Amino acid sequence: MKIIENIIRNTKPKFEKGGKYEKWLPVYESFETFFFVPAHTTKQGSHVRDAIDLKRSMMMVIIALLPALLFGMWNIGSLYYMSIGETHSLIETFWFGFVKVLPLILVSYGVGLGVEFIFVFLRGHEINEGFLVSGMLIPLIVPVDVPLWMLAVATAFAVLIGKEAFGGTGMNIVNPALLARAFLFFAYPAQMSGNTVWVHGISDGKVLVDGFSGETILGQKINGVTQAYSGFVDNQLSTLDLLIGNYAGSVGETSFIAIAIGAIILLYTGIASFRIMFSVFAGGFLMASLLNAVAPAGNILMNTPALEHMLIGGFAFGAVFMATDPVTAAQTGKGKWIYGFLIGAFAIIIRCLNPAYPEGMMLAILFMNVFSPLIDHVVIQSNINKRLRRAKVSHVK
Repeated sequence: MKIIENIIRNTKPKFEKGGKYEKWLPVYESFETFFFVPAHTTKQGSHVRDAIDLKRSMMMVIIALLPALLFGMWNIGSLYYMSIGETHSLIETFWFGFVKVLPLILVSYGVGLGVEFIFVFLRGHEINEGFLVSGMLIPLIVPVDVPLWMLAVATAFAVLIGKEAFGGTGMNIVNPALLARAFLFFAYPAQMSGNTVWVHGISDGKVLVDGFSGETILGQKINGVTQAYSGFVDNQLSTLDLLIGNYAGSVGETSFIAIAIGAIILLYTGIASFRIMFSVFAGGFLMASLLNAVAPAGNILMNTPALEHMLIGGFAFGAVFMATDPVTAAQTGKGKWIYGFLIGAFAIIIRCLNPAYPEGMMLAILFMNVFSPLIDHVVIQSNINKRLRRAKVSHVK
């Protein structure tokens, strides 16, 4: 790192005021802050001082995402080799998935950071680290076979409309990664539905195979009350299968165990809110239990046990990594409980009662992103009214 520090120290004068490349200073500082924490200090007024900054927070989220990412890579290779009846080593299985997922990550970061650098140059401010997380989340919540050009369009749309249109990192009202997924789902539903067979190197629709990709197992044909094994026909998913996550789905959303490891990291470091994370699962579990109690015999999803609802689809991933986004979530203590509970409840309602869209986590979070300021307003106003009533009672006495 000393070598990089010396290079920056020697070249920075050329980008500062009066230097040859003065107009490129915002872009240069963006690269500088990527390697080193800015040396800016507060000079007046009262400020909240902490040992952690935005870059460290974002990097901690990236670390928390690694278990889901690494398992997703292995899972893709495992499902492929099992679908063609072959057995390969752990390294070969992981490498196959790595090769498939890496282009998604490169396109996501390349397009997203490219758009952000354009705005950095146009607006003349430093680049923010917010897209470090969004750029990793987007590949994890899409099918591995999504066309790269579609992913590029969705990422550009998410950064332009979801972030920069509102002023950049910290100003967006909806989660950019979820906005990219919503764009893909509504603009290209066939590619996101998982109805088409995907086997690496085989494009002939007449080839009979059992392994296929898909956005979520909820979009597939269901055999019996429990969900059908999406990777292989005529098999059922046990609770252990759901915990491990060795079935078809979006890259990072299948393994509950990997997601739980990420949740522990986020909670231990204080990056994510326990109130939101817990209340999402509480709201989802209670709503699923209620629907279980009133479910007609023919409705498979309403009869699915509440515990399974917590394990399947993108529910756990959304609760841990999406709902807890500090920018778009509620900010007040009570508001976080309400916000998370409603996300979980709405996700199950959409999942069970909307036959056209059997996975409701994305829509539930986006919907509550929009209403989180209203929730905070109601909570704050309620506190103000309580204090005013106490003040009146005290004045009368």
